[in-house]
Amino acid sequence: MSATVTERLASEAASAENPWENAQRQFDDAAELLGLDPGLRRVLRQPKRELGVNFPVKLDDGRIEVFTGYRVQHSMACGPTKGGIRFHPAVTLDEVRALAMWMTWKCALAGLPYGGAKGGVIVDPKTLSKGELERLTRRYATEIMVVIGPESDIPAPDVNTTPEMMAWIMDTFSMAKGYSVPAVVTGKPLTIGGSKGRSSATGRGVAVVTALACERLGMSLVGTTVAVQGFGNAGQWAAPRQFSTNSARVRSADLPEHRR
Repeated sequence: MSATVTERLASEAASAENPWENAQRQFDDAAELLGLDPGLRRVLRQPKRELGVNFPVKLDDGRIEVFTGYRVQHSMACGPTKGGIRFHPAVTLDEVRALAMWMTWKCALAGLPYGGAKGGVIVDPKTLSKGELERLTRRYATEIMVVIGPESDIPAPDVNTTPEMMAWIMDTFSMAKGYSVPAVVTGKPLTIGGSKGRSSATGRGVAVVTALACERLGMSLVGTTVAVQGFGNAGQWAAPRQFSTNSARVRSADLPEHRR
């Protein structure tokens, strides 16, 4: 193997560890296949807007802790941006950038009039009480309020975030506006305008795409062993409700202490 090839493989392996570099590499490959205009490549290769915030939250014991959060909007070319908010100690700006870019491609492939966005807070939610989580969520919502809204950027639940947290964000945004704004978030509880089936949609999508992929490859899910990593917002729906209907043997692994 030549030194050039070895260096390229080593570089690709290193970039695979960085989600943003990985996302950009995927984009470069797709742009090359599509023969995309060089100017358009430069535009789509970078996020349109990035917001980083450091904000204080009062804990139950009276201490003040400062948390770091992000909101990244990749592209607004097709409409308002759309994307989840995750609470996790491993959140990084590069991860949020990559997820925002991938949201743009997902919306475009589905023919939805939205661009991609993503948000996150560096926090281990299992260490906080419910009251602390509410204060953190509402303060984060206040900090990113300058870039979110029904016509600009619409957050949603993601890792370690829930419909209840979306209700807190909606309420915080609505209080600032002086009237109710349900459209500022999706993934809300049904009682305040949430969509039926939203909670299970991602997991159901995983199962549907897997079944279609197996069909295309000439494989049968009947009698197949399916490994599902995690049993959270997606895995809990994908595993028992979908794969089991195909007579597949489902094996799921999760770390309950890392979820709420």
